[in-house]
Amino acid sequence: MALPTVALIGRPNVGKSTLFNKIVEKKISIIEDVPGVTRDRIYQEATYQQKKFYLIDTGGIDESKLAFNEEIKIQAEIAVKEADVIIFLVDGKEGLTTNDLVVKDLLRKSQKKVIVAINKIDTKEAKENIYDFYELGFDTYIPISSIHNTGFSELMDAVTIDFPTQEKTEDERLKFCIIGRPNVGKSSLMNALLNEERVVVSDIAGTTRDSIDSILKYHNEEYILIDTAGMRKKGRIFESIEKYSLLRSLKAIDRSDICLVVINAEEGIKEHDKHIAGYAIERGKGIIFVVNKWDTKKDTSIQEFEKQMRAEFQFATYAPIVFLSALTKKRIHTLMPEVIKVAENIKKEVKTSVLNEVISDAYQLNIPPSYKGKRLKIYFSNQTGIKPPKFTLRVNNKGLVHFSYERYLENKIRENFDFTGTPIILQFKNRNGDE
Repeated sequence: MALPTVALIGRPNVGKSTLFNKIVEKKISIIEDVPGVTRDRIYQEATYQQKKFYLIDTGGIDESKLAFNEEIKIQAEIAVKEADVIIFLVDGKEGLTTNDLVVKDLLRKSQKKVIVAINKIDTKEAKENIYDFYELGFDTYIPISSIHNTGFSELMDAVTIDFPTQEKTEDERLKFCIIGRPNVGKSSLMNALLNEERVVVSDIAGTTRDSIDSILKYHNEEYILIDTAGMRKKGRIFESIEKYSLLRSLKAIDRSDICLVVINAEEGIKEHDKHIAGYAIERGKGIIFVVNKWDTKKDTSIQEFEKQMRAEFQFATYAPIVFLSALTKKRIHTLMPEVIKVAENIKKEVKTSVLNEVISDAYQLNIPPSYKGKRLKIYFSNQTGIKPPKFTLRVNNKGLVHFSYERYLENKIRENFDFTGTPIILQFKNRNGDE
């Protein structure tokens, strides 16, 4: 089931970042070794009183490269296209400005639900300016102070009043999506999969706006293929901001079990490809690299290109790489077997006794060095989750776990169990229960 989407828009310095962080209620962690994953995050899942929704932050546009009005128009267009509810944040202290009126004109045409949040209401000036904002012509105005937490509950009640409190029963069929930079061949790959002889397809209502999820039948099993190609059909002003063209892909990643990351063999590996793959891994998704347009690469062997891929994507050495041409369908038959294999691995469960044996052997083979007279000890390990597989290790002091040793243990687990295509999570807990 699709989560509702809330967009937060307004001029710079009206307090969008403070309000965004307040709604999301958490600091977004940055994973080492994965380039540019969480920097400039433009949207995040949030929950308010058991109601889940996506929150889009439209404030990250680089003002140095855009005229001010153009920036505001882009923000409003993002909000209008993607959101179910729009929070229009204004500065009560400064009062109504001409730029607020520019935003108003764009939002009024949208027919979307707009809530005007009048920020900085804790100042004398703001209290005097409140009624000026009624000129904007919207139905709902809520005075708030992001810093002092005034009016927050009233605002969130108004935003989420029509949101469902619980999701429908989750579809058990495996979901996978095709992601990648514009023009790497995502649409062609989707068409090639859906048009393959052994695949029967029927369309079901899309759960993300302007896209259609397809039921893909392969070897008598049904899969849901989430379409992200719709992100390419936007207007020029929208596409000019590369990171905003990612929005639909990010939502598709969150809804998927496995992500097919498409690389254009003609253009080679770009930094942005790493960013996209990194996001999928950070969200714990199975991952398969699909090198498309391989028929155009006459001067490089598969082995050579695979070596380049492994060097560039060192944070995902476990991901299989498939070489094909979506347009000519050459080698297209090699893809679905990999999807099936990764589908098994993301929900693979390892017996506790076998896991403990592997961890114990790994420990004896490479005993961690002591630190200030203390040495890491591992007492017990068990699997505590799937999609992705998660392992909890009880130790004497989790502060003694060095990053390199954690990686060593992960590698040992991978050597003993086939986790091709899936990230795995190691969690260390102190045996005495201290967190």
